[in-house]
Amino acid sequence: MSGEGRGAGTWRTVVLRARSLFVLPLLAPSLTACGAAGTGGSPTLNWYNFPDDSGALAAAAQNCTRASGGRYRIAYNKLPRTADGQRQQLVRRLAAEDDSIDIMGLDVTWAPEFAEAGWILPWTGTVRDRAVTGTLKVPLQTATWKNRLFAVPYNTNTQLLWYRTDLVDRPPRTWSEMLSTARGLAAAHKPHYVEIQGAQYEGLTVWFNSLVASAGGSILNADATAPSLGPPAVRAATIMRDLATSPAADPSLPNQMEDQNRLAMEAGRAAFELNYPFVYPAMKADNRRLFEHFHWAQYPRVDADRPAKPTIGGIDLAVGAYSRQPDLAFEAALCLRDKENQITAAVKGGLPPTLRELYFDKDFVKNYPFADAIYQALENASVRPQTPAYQNVSIVISHTLSPPAAIEPVGSVRTMESQIQDALESKGLIP
Repeated sequence: MSGEGRGAGTWRTVVLRARSLFVLPLLAPSLTACGAAGTGGSPTLNWYNFPDDSGALAAAAQNCTRASGGRYRIAYNKLPRTADGQRQQLVRRLAAEDDSIDIMGLDVTWAPEFAEAGWILPWTGTVRDRAVTGTLKVPLQTATWKNRLFAVPYNTNTQLLWYRTDLVDRPPRTWSEMLSTARGLAAAHKPHYVEIQGAQYEGLTVWFNSLVASAGGSILNADATAPSLGPPAVRAATIMRDLATSPAADPSLPNQMEDQNRLAMEAGRAAFELNYPFVYPAMKADNRRLFEHFHWAQYPRVDADRPAKPTIGGIDLAVGAYSRQPDLAFEAALCLRDKENQITAAVKGGLPPTLRELYFDKDFVKNYPFADAIYQALENASVRPQTPAYQNVSIVISHTLSPPAAIEPVGSVRTMESQIQDALESKGLIP
């Protein structure tokens, strides 16, 4: 799921957004689409995106409405809070060829599914050139399917290693070093937990994907037709099992998500935390004493000589295939993710930008103290498996690896290989 220190209320919203990327929800009620005509006869472009209480998305819609000079009006429509609820609503309406959906915010794992179904339009020609110019490479990968761009990255996210300088002199560079340090702290009766997402949900898949990529592997092969796990996946599963069975493991690990990790760190029970940047301003607001010792570093490496590849999140903006004004929708989507709106989304909503230049903007970096760390992480980051069957692939992984303490590295990987193949072929029972 980013940003500088502000009031705790806004950052609770960021926490909810981070969690919404990973929670399997109940169905949410459908939204009523706005009319096709805006005020004064201008067409209304309906933008469907996650609910944002910070005001950043509403501000972007207003900014771009003004910038259009009366050519269109953007109506920001809030989707359900949970990612699965968002996807379900969009899928149902697009399957019915709903022409009131002009622009939509897609989770970074949805583009292949929506593109394969013909629900979103490809970006071509001038609008494609404008979309890719100055945009970070890895976020662009999430918006690409079969070498065609189907969305423009609106924001991104990545995890960092957060640690306490009153407990460790320098951050560990590798997972083995971190576990060794945690054992030493435990022996000295000091806070020693490594907080990470161990519940049976998307966050567990993200942890596994980050480790597999950091070990030099991938979950699927290059054309997404078969699993490609092998030794890197066994190493990843081993690291997860080793942490879960060591003193570094929080007793609540099998039930923990991002916010539980944050709360444990703020309570002073942990020495390390793998989480998104929203935890920094939250710590500043909630525990000023610990905040003085709260710092960040790059995601731990699997091998000392190979950079870590944390998995990115974020939202990509796509144009609906049944929109009655697609040309205006492409133009509006580019405006919504322009430099000024990305700054607002980062400062007000805590969402890291996808435009490279902002990470070197002195005024922006002043309010984003870990901008350089995020930029470095994004340059080396990994994406989750790109396939229209991603939802089922993720379910296979999170169910097989839960609880982490019960992982049998070789056996668990073999189970995943078989079930992922079934998921890709749309057969077999998904757990």
